[in-house]
Amino acid sequence: MKRIIPKNSKPEDILRAVSVLVRDLTPDKAWSVTIEEVKPRRSDAQNAFLWAVVYPSLLEGSNGLLDGWKAPDLHEYFLGEMWGWETLEGFGRKRMRPIRRSSTMTKTEFSDYIAFIEQKALDMGIVIPEPRYPGEEDA
Repeated sequence: MKRIIPKNSKPEDILRAVSVLVRDLTPDKAWSVTIEEVKPRRSDAQNAFLWAVVYPSLLEGSNGLLDGWKAPDLHEYFLGEMWGWETLEGFGRKRMRPIRRSSTMTKTEFSDYIAFIEQKALDMGIVIPEPRYPGEEDA
């Protein structure tokens, strides 16, 4: 069960909402209850811009520096570069993976992530086109 309690709810309204959620739980099972802040996740437009514009622009503009790379490779690389890496060991080998995934980022964090990639692209001499929205005309 999941319930989002609106911002600025009175404490007694929050208590009532939570009690409704738990009142029918059976005592013959163990239960876990978690309360966490709701944070708006990245938007579909942000995600589409990343995958349809940012990564293809990097791959196309790299002048051979990224031959063999694909968009998912770039995604892993930039996540690790921005948020850090952890080393995993298994089967006698070590590998690195990003500490954070983009699926958990807020809209602000995702905007910062895209800006980070755009700066890295500029360092390579690649300009990422600005996002275009329906109804915008060429200037």
